[in-house]
Amino acid sequence: MIKDLTEGNPSKVLINFSLPMFVSAVFQQLYNMADSIIAGRFAGEDALAAVGASYPVTMIFMAIAMGCNIGCSVVISQFFGAKDYDKVKTAVSTTIIASVVLSAVLTVVGLLTSTFIMKAINTPENIFADSKLYFDVYIGGFIFLFLYNVANGVFNSLGDSKTPLYFLIGSSLGNIVLDLIFVAVFHWDVAGVAWATFIAQGIACILAVISLIKRLRGLETKEKPVYFSSMMLGKVTVIAIPSILQQSFISIGNMFIQGCVNSFGSSVIAGYSAGVKLNTFALTCYTTIGNAMSNFTAQNIGAGKIARVKKGLKAGILFNYAIIIPILIAFIVFGKQMIGLFLTTESTDAINCGVLFLKIISPFYFAVAAKILVDGLLRGSGAMVAFTTSTFIDLILRVILAYIFAGMLGSETGIWLSWPFGWTIATCVTLAFYFKGGWKKARVY
Repeated sequence: MIKDLTEGNPSKVLINFSLPMFVSAVFQQLYNMADSIIAGRFAGEDALAAVGASYPVTMIFMAIAMGCNIGCSVVISQFFGAKDYDKVKTAVSTTIIASVVLSAVLTVVGLLTSTFIMKAINTPENIFADSKLYFDVYIGGFIFLFLYNVANGVFNSLGDSKTPLYFLIGSSLGNIVLDLIFVAVFHWDVAGVAWATFIAQGIACILAVISLIKRLRGLETKEKPVYFSSMMLGKVTVIAIPSILQQSFISIGNMFIQGCVNSFGSSVIAGYSAGVKLNTFALTCYTTIGNAMSNFTAQNIGAGKIARVKKGLKAGILFNYAIIIPILIAFIVFGKQMIGLFLTTESTDAINCGVLFLKIISPFYFAVAAKILVDGLLRGSGAMVAFTTSTFIDLILRVILAYIFAGMLGSETGIWLSWPFGWTIATCVTLAFYFKGGWKKARVY
């Protein structure tokens, strides 16, 4: 259902819009974790390490898809808030056409450079073949992932956060079932995990695009919209490129961190893979509310309602903090059991490594959750310089400090310590941009 986010109680509107997106994020992360849990439990520690070693690289491609998702979502939200449905349709069709071309190019590049990339991040020889296999299959289905994310971004920009939830639930459950069949029954190991994701994502993509086309036909326009507009592509690009750079540099930074982690051996890789999956689950929950804040901000900026944006921000931060408390308890009190979901009891060193990672970073979720919400506001308003600056500070600090601390301490613990430092400083920068107030004057139309 298409929904106007510029009317009604701001806090209630944002929370009601956010909830389906939050549930979607939970399901998405559950099936991402299912890949690792099934790989670790049924195929062994090396299989988990193989999937984990290629994870930061696959996230670079995911980052590009997410950046385009955000770019089109912000632009379409502002046009939708201004009730300019002709431009809404043009923005959607332009983004889809550009996405098909870009995803095809990236697929070819990824397949041609996969061996080089896996060597560049110091993937150990004992898991190299499986890591490359997982990456190749993942990239082979990248066009599905790309279009699926763009479709979800469009649904959210129209105020419809429920339709993406339904597709994601179906995709998640399908992926888990296929994981169990391919890995636990057929014993395809890492290949089974990869192909399960490929098939589930492909089906979800096709259904999402068909549903989106039907939904857009319901919007009445004054004249026949243009299917492709270079001017509209420019508007989307203005938001998309900083978002892609933000998402990509985070992934590239994580890839450098993964390279540092890889130098400590497969047990540390396995423990980190389990820990980072749980951490990604937490951060995705906060980021999802931040994305909802972007759509909420964009629609209200388009309608000229600045006061509603501030009220929405307060509600979003409180929502995120309510989410943090159970996650914090689970990670600190039950960390061993959480990491144990991914590994058998024989993998003692790997489990201890993952537990320590969670205990070090999770208390700082309060800082990063606030940063993510304000980032969402800055991005939704079109204040991309402020948004990008704070993100890069976080990334650069985490990468540099990971290598410095790891060298000083001579262990992987130094890598874990870099996360809180980067988050805290970047949060202060983000808040400074918000209180400065430049975001109130930003526009994309």
